[in-house]
Amino acid sequence: MNNGSNRTIDPSCREKPPLAIDIIVKLDIFGIILYSVLTFMAAVSMLVFIEECIYIYRKVPAHKKSIIIWVNGAAPVIGTMSCLGMWIPRATMFTDMTSACYFAVVVFKFLIMMLEEVGGDEAFLRRAGRHKLKISTGPCCCCCLCLPYVAITRRTLFLLKLGSFQFALLKIVFTILSIVLYTNGTFDLSDLSIYGAAIWINPFVGILTIIALWPVAIMFMHLRTALRTLKIIPKYAMYQLVLILSQLQTAIINILALNGTIACTPPFSAAARGYMMSQQLLILEMFIITLVTRLLYRRQYDPLPEEEYDDNENTKMATIDGSA
Repeated sequence: MNNGSNRTIDPSCREKPPLAIDIIVKLDIFGIILYSVLTFMAAVSMLVFIEECIYIYRKVPAHKKSIIIWVNGAAPVIGTMSCLGMWIPRATMFTDMTSACYFAVVVFKFLIMMLEEVGGDEAFLRRAGRHKLKISTGPCCCCCLCLPYVAITRRTLFLLKLGSFQFALLKIVFTILSIVLYTNGTFDLSDLSIYGAAIWINPFVGILTIIALWPVAIMFMHLRTALRTLKIIPKYAMYQLVLILSQLQTAIINILALNGTIACTPPFSAAARGYMMSQQLLILEMFIITLVTRLLYRRQYDPLPEEEYDDNENTKMATIDGSA
């Protein structure tokens, strides 16, 4: 009985997520249409990505090919993994981990892409030699306006790259560790006790994420005017949107599910239903982002013109001698 009422709790509300065959058998007309449309969207997203890869391979300079393909693949890969998680609910944790690992690499690749758009490391150092970096930006220090400007040197550039690269590396390491602990019965996303591994690993990965996003934001604030003609602002907006939807939105829905805010609907428990809602939303959102991203990156990749020095150039850059 449930709190002394006449209602009983359905046994499936306390069970593991259903098998794929159980979902297929219990689909009604609306469910068949919904699953078919979302699967079609995920398939189209991947086909658009493959077509874009062919275009990039043929039209883009060699040193930019792999970087742009990685960045372009964020939305289609997440959408495809979400589709697999939708059809196979018991694999949701692994599909989410795969998406998160891929996006961790994309964070680093986006930083490198901005550098390559100005001609690479040497060209960036040459163009930005008389400027300083504004480090009081999100997500770490947007409120710390008193932070000093930092001179642009090889060491500074190395630290920016390292800040993003550590996330790409450590995210994969912690994912492998989580899978190993899961097979041992130690890692459970629903176990939020102090003795569970998830309560220690996930916050630490969150800190690594914030540290990795900071160098990308610093570089974007510095180059957004120089790369304005290459549509860097909408590209950065799409990158941030993928981050928010795939990480923050998913985390909020999963927390609501674990707290019981999302009701159980057999054959899905409350947690499994929350995961299912998250996967379905991501498929739709990543489909739209894939189409928008295709428009942004499908262009002629000509070298960036040399910087013109005038008094009205990027006000976000501070000259070393202080004469902005």
